Amino acid sequence: MKSLSLVAGLLAACAVTGASAQPINLTGTYRCIENCRDGYMGSPAFVTQNGTAVNLVTETGESYRAWPDWNAPDSRLWIDARDEGAVYSPDGMRIHFDDGRVWQRDIGPPVVLRRAPAVFLRR
Repeated sequence: MKSLSLVAGLLAACAVTGASAQPINLTGTYRCIENCRDGYMGSPAFVTQNGTAVNLVTETGESYRAWPDWNAPDSRLWIDARDEGAVYSPDGMRIHFDDGRVWQRDIGPPVVLRRAPAVFLRR
C-alpha cells in the first residue's frame, strides 16, 4: 500500500510538471535598456521564435541562433555562438543576458481613444 501511494504521487508530480510547462512566445521587438553597447541604449532588438529555435538580432544588428537551455528550458536560452545564456521573464517581457544586457519588450505607444462629441437632436 505504501509503494502504491508513492507511485501515485510520483505519477501525479510528473503529470503536473508536464502540464504546467506552457511555452512562451518571445517573438517581438525589444529595446536594450541596460548595459547596451556604447551609443545603443534604447535601440531596437528583434526576437523571432519558431518552435524551439530562436533567432536574435541584437541592438547592434548582429544575428544569433538560440535554443532553450537544457538546464532550465522553461526560463533560459542558450546562444552557442556567444557561449552565453539569457534568462527571460515568465511573461516574456524581459530578457536578461549573462553579460548584463537587458532587453525590454517594446509594446509601442499607448492607444488613445477619443470619443466623438455627443450630438443632441432637438425636435
